[in-house]
Amino acid sequence: MSKRKVCVIVNSRANYGRIKAFMQAVRNHPDLELQLVVGASALLYRFGKSVDVIRSDGFEPNATIYLVIEGENPTTMAKSTGLAIVELATAFENLKPDVVVTVADRYETLATAVAASYMNIPVAHTQGGEVSGSIDENVRHAITKLSHIHFPATELAASYLVRMGEEPGRVFLTGCPSLDILNGLDLSLTPMLSHFVGGAGAQLDWTKPYLLVVQHPVTTEFGSGLDQINETISAIDGLEMQTLWLWPNVDAGSDDVAKGIRLYRERRNPSFVHFYRNFSPEDYLRVMNNCVCIVGNSSSGLREGAFLGTPCVNIGSRQAMRERGANVMDAPYDAKQIRHAIETQVAHGRYPSDPIFGNGTAGQQMADVLARIPLSIHKKLNYVYDKQ
Repeated sequence: MSKRKVCVIVNSRANYGRIKAFMQAVRNHPDLELQLVVGASALLYRFGKSVDVIRSDGFEPNATIYLVIEGENPTTMAKSTGLAIVELATAFENLKPDVVVTVADRYETLATAVAASYMNIPVAHTQGGEVSGSIDENVRHAITKLSHIHFPATELAASYLVRMGEEPGRVFLTGCPSLDILNGLDLSLTPMLSHFVGGAGAQLDWTKPYLLVVQHPVTTEFGSGLDQINETISAIDGLEMQTLWLWPNVDAGSDDVAKGIRLYRERRNPSFVHFYRNFSPEDYLRVMNNCVCIVGNSSSGLREGAFLGTPCVNIGSRQAMRERGANVMDAPYDAKQIRHAIETQVAHGRYPSDPIFGNGTAGQQMADVLARIPLSIHKKLNYVYDKQ
């Protein structure tokens, strides 16, 4: 019997970290064949060019697709989604996958689900059913309705998927595969120091406390990114604690956030901040595990941060209402309140590990499901058909 072809789409550095363990499980599964499509910001230098990390991990893309239209505003984001549908349709036509796996809630993820659905290719979706702020909320639930197999990360998310009308027999509570990377991983900084190079700014002393800052634009608050990042910059500058700052993602408003960071670096030239474009998934987890607090609006502070027990200051609305552990303290776009939250979290120290988003076995569970489940492109609203 021929192997079932599983096509995985990777479009960003966070995207890769969330799906790498699943890719490894598919590659090693006797009944599955991995197909890999890499596109969007994962190919672009200024967003970290994650494709280099992907290749260094031994994954050679079957296809690469350029689909980001320059501008990082709502119009170019919508146009990039359309271009992604066009390019992905071509990739799927060439690869002829049996099932397509798409991650979370980005615009490229929506394009993946649209292209595959119209081409009669079953779609498997990770991290569906979650609740958060921004445009991600709308996109995530739209992808759910276009998907045929669901791999939610939490019990609550799984229950929401069923309440949205998805068939319970096609909802599999696996947890988030990003946590799988932690299995057996040496989380000390020592293994990464030999290749921890690049970026710009001050040389950090890894034996001393440091902050990790990851703040992305909020698409539904386009035009406010510069003011928002300046509040965070003011808080960090006032603390003068060693800080590792990761570049924002490609969403609408990215230019405003990047501008604020760039001006801060050029005008202030802080002696305690180093700016980076990207890390490998393993190194990112090491950096997060050893920082005294992660600051910004990345879901990683809530997701991987909960599992690691890393204190997190979550700023603004991007993760509004998303499930979180005790490690998270919220703050508005206000420098004084952000600084107070950071000081409080640093003083508190580590939190107990919370497996709210999984126990580190998601990738293998997902691969096993895709190897055995009957594939179908037909969908129904479960609660409607159950009453007939």
